Amino acid sequence: MSVPYPPEFVRRYRDAGLWGDRTIADELHAVARAHADRLAVVAAEGRLTFDELDAASDRLAAGLAARGLAPGDPVLFQVTNRLATVVAWYGVLKAGLVPVCTLAAHRGHEIGDISRRVGAVAHLVEAGTRGFDLVAFAHEQAAGHPTLRHVLVLDELHALGAGLDRAAARAVVEEVQRGIDPDDVAVFQLSGGTTGVPKVIPRRHAEYWYNAAEYARSWGWTPDTRVAHLIPVIHNAGIVCAVHGPHSAGAALVLGTADLDASLPLLADAGATHVLLGHGHFGAPDHPGFDAVARTLTQVVLSGSKVPPALFDAIERRGLWSGQLFGMGEGLFLTTRPGAAREARATTVGIPLSPHDEIRVLEPGTEDEVADGEVGELCCRGPYTLRGYLDAPEHNARAFTSDGFYRTGDLAAVRTIDGERCVSIEGRIKDLINRGGEKISAEEVELLLLRHPRVRGAAVVAVPDPRLGERSCAFLVVDGEPLGLPEVQRHFAGLQVAKFKWPERVELLTEIPRTLVGKVDKKRLTEGLR
Repeated sequence: MSVPYPPEFVRRYRDAGLWGDRTIADELHAVARAHADRLAVVAAEGRLTFDELDAASDRLAAGLAARGLAPGDPVLFQVTNRLATVVAWYGVLKAGLVPVCTLAAHRGHEIGDISRRVGAVAHLVEAGTRGFDLVAFAHEQAAGHPTLRHVLVLDELHALGAGLDRAAARAVVEEVQRGIDPDDVAVFQLSGGTTGVPKVIPRRHAEYWYNAAEYARSWGWTPDTRVAHLIPVIHNAGIVCAVHGPHSAGAALVLGTADLDASLPLLADAGATHVLLGHGHFGAPDHPGFDAVARTLTQVVLSGSKVPPALFDAIERRGLWSGQLFGMGEGLFLTTRPGAAREARATTVGIPLSPHDEIRVLEPGTEDEVADGEVGELCCRGPYTLRGYLDAPEHNARAFTSDGFYRTGDLAAVRTIDGERCVSIEGRIKDLINRGGEKISAEEVELLLLRHPRVRGAAVVAVPDPRLGERSCAFLVVDGEPLGLPEVQRHFAGLQVAKFKWPERVELLTEIPRTLVGKVDKKRLTEGLR
């Protein structure tokens, strides 16, 4: 069951003009009509104008409908940053289907659970990915699955609806969209949850488009803006900041990949004006190809763990403006937007994206607010923040306050800088490892380790890493001969766990240290690594 926004908040946000009355598919079509000949996407495989993107996604939608996929059917997306990925995204939405934003790195451990939880009907994968056959994997996952009937391959989608007249395809899309309410679920994003596989986050048409459009407005984007993106696009940051965000303003997405050697020349050739750098790309300004990109850049936004002051200095020495973004699939975005004081940009994640966002900093485990300057748990409520995870009533009872504020699990403090109340992120309550922007549940990894026949005890902690921010270290108590990292990694491969979750260091102990109240003493374990 999907938890709706309370009716009084729906009225409040719609009366304030925040939420529109269009679906995401109809929003794109309106933008395409207004900016038909402007570039919508630039990628290594080619370029599409808004008119071309609109037509291609219409035909795909009609082809998906003809194949028997029905409005409301969930579709797993397991693809990388490709031009065809953007066409597929809008085509699926235009067919009234619900994208489920998994990662190309996910394996059977994650996909098997997520696909059953959402009742996935189709699985979209990419052929030819390096090191793993996603097409064969999708067919394996479909075998014996209660709902999964279609395996779709990204590079074959262009054949669906290819021979259909454009007007006929548009008629199919319009008929489908008439049956969708702007407050219906549009997309399933995934959490970086602290236990088990990721929880499912329902995002709705009107609020999700508002999230992206407000993000674009906050940076002052126009149809002349070219927004570069290097991290996975089928992810909340990718959809909000790189797909819907620029497109809401008639701006272009410049779609790169994690490979700087390949992507920086693409960004330079496209004349990128804005780039979002996650922790895994904090070294980009030192890359020899960055000089050519810097000639057209006007905004560099940094997102990840605490941003090193030296990185701000390096960017500003080039005459570039830089700021910060802190966001989550559950909703809330905080940014240091143009006009913010340098101290705010360098030491905080700024202010909430929307004037209708509400934040509180609470004493952890309570509903008592702490004073400005004191550290507590960041909690939020607003026009694009969820009111509950999908089919998770017990978890929702813990994850929200009695009046509907989402408990983020992040530790924060409010600081006033130049008269503005800015938020600084001070750590987290949730036991997560932030590996290059991907959140890994320490508890999930510990439970997987305990499935090894010789592991009697396990504790997983974060180890600082200069490139990715953090990596995971597993402390193990084992029976018999010492257990090394290669055997641990073979164990995770056998369980079909996404590779980014695999421990990257193993330390053996005779027992797991515990606090006086019996909890694993992770502080002591972490100190032992220094």
